Amino acid sequence: MIDLRPVLFVIGILLSVLAAAMLVPAGVDLVYGNPDWQVFLASAAVTVFVGVSLVLTSRTGWEGFNIRQAFLMTTLAWVSIALFGALPLAFSGLGLGLTDAVFEAMSGVTTTGSTVMSGLAEAPPGILIWRAGLQWLGGVGIIVVALAVLPVLRVGGMQMFRVEAFDADKVLPRAAQLAAGIAAIYVGLTLVIALAYGAFGMSGFDAIAHAMTSIATGGYGNYDSSFGHWSEPGIQYAGSLAMIAGSLPFVQYLRAVRGDVLSPLRDRQIQWFFGILAAAIVVAVVYIWEAGVLPGGEALRHGVFNVTSVMTGTGYASANFSAWGSFAMVQVLILMFVGGCAGSTTCGIKIFRFQIVYAEAQVQMRRLMHPNGVFIPYYNRRPIPDRVAQAVMGFFFVYMLSFAVLAMLLGLLGLDLITAISGAATAISNVGPGLGPTIGPDGNFASLPDAAKWVLCFGMLLGRLELFTVLILFAPSFWRG
Repeated sequence: MIDLRPVLFVIGILLSVLAAAMLVPAGVDLVYGNPDWQVFLASAAVTVFVGVSLVLTSRTGWEGFNIRQAFLMTTLAWVSIALFGALPLAFSGLGLGLTDAVFEAMSGVTTTGSTVMSGLAEAPPGILIWRAGLQWLGGVGIIVVALAVLPVLRVGGMQMFRVEAFDADKVLPRAAQLAAGIAAIYVGLTLVIALAYGAFGMSGFDAIAHAMTSIATGGYGNYDSSFGHWSEPGIQYAGSLAMIAGSLPFVQYLRAVRGDVLSPLRDRQIQWFFGILAAAIVVAVVYIWEAGVLPGGEALRHGVFNVTSVMTGTGYASANFSAWGSFAMVQVLILMFVGGCAGSTTCGIKIFRFQIVYAEAQVQMRRLMHPNGVFIPYYNRRPIPDRVAQAVMGFFFVYMLSFAVLAMLLGLLGLDLITAISGAATAISNVGPGLGPTIGPDGNFASLPDAAKWVLCFGMLLGRLELFTVLILFAPSFWRG
């Protein structure tokens, strides 16, 4: 039987932090004279009561985490934050039901960016900053989990990213040290991005909110038209750079700050990321220009922004890319699966897994040509252990299987082909908008059946926590012993 006390203790602390975060939108609504500040205070009171109760009732009688408790804690943490984060959305004047509120909060904390809300320009300022805050907290949270917890759990090849002597018996002190450095860089980048947006013409409120969702590669915006609300090209180019900043490994930022400035340039994962992104941008820009969809300057601006947004899983849109033709739709669908670098705020399959599969494929080709030869696959100039290669291959299989099951479930619930396939892809890759008139950049998820929204919520959670962290909880053997 699993001892739940350490799990509940950590969740209690996280809920207490979430309650404190609710005071920010409460203050914003109070300043703007919106009565929803009372909703945030009441939600904070409920959340802190539950959080403190969990801490007080489970703070003694345990010494540390074992691996099963770590799996359970990671999944329950995201679920709990989504459920309690939905309280202000459910009780505000927006008229959201339970399903829609949980969907919006889950999409926020997993930095997906899919939304059921419309008329965002008239939404209360506290709600807008709360949506941005959920994504901002989810972004920094997944970085710490991806670098501190998932490598220890050996999830999908993430053990390649142990930070130097990051041993399993030293998780807590190492994680605390790592989190402090990452948090400082995360806050610093958020401020720089907000200043850049402000310099190009965004209001202070919009600049702060969009800076939070840009660095988190989340995609929530303050307007139904997303970045199409602004015609200033500088805002969209700044947004592209901000999304790229959130897609790079934050450990490399730490190394650069500590003096190894060239470390990011030597990272093969970063090189591959920029190579794939540049190739995808060139293809998209040439296509939409040659097809006459947009003129040259517009094709470049919208091509750069939307390709970057989709590949990094941010989900902003400066134009309705669903209307760019069948080739563009196929390209967007493929890019949804790619993602950014490991140890960043992005989701998707991630670049390092493509690199490992490519290295394994190269070795396999050489073995076919030279059966007696000895060939070793390398990643970042280091040999790839067999267990890592196996984990990555398993991740690819489970990822595509999960995508297929999600798409079939959505089709079973009455969604059309494009909506079901792109909805499954955008959920498991945590991108945001899908394709087509219903959930594309010009639509939202409000019209979907409630059952479909719960399926998508599960898909978002599954993709955000690297599949196995969630799926292992459904194995009967996990709960035995």
